[in-house]
Amino acid sequence: MNPIEPCDAAGEKSMVILQSLLCLLREKNLLSRADIEDLAAKVAIRAADREHDPLPCQSDAVVAAKSEMDRLGAYIGGRYGGKHRRM
Repeated sequence: MNPIEPCDAAGEKSMVILQSLLCLLREKNLLSRADIEDLAAKVAIRAADREHDPLPCQSDAVVAAKSEMDRLGAYIGGRYGGKHRRM
């Protein structure tokens, strides 16, 4: 039986998997750059209005998620290109 991992280790593993999944979906053109920008916008909305978030979580985690999504969006946009969403 495997020992229980610390929360941080499990979170880091999950982050690596999710980042890789987003890149793979973009690479296969299953996600557009506009889809990733929409996802980043939804994360930013949750970070901006934490009091009314229907899925509450730790406030520092939401801010970190927004920062990570911005960084990931910039990386994917630069690596795979694509069209931005229309405003």
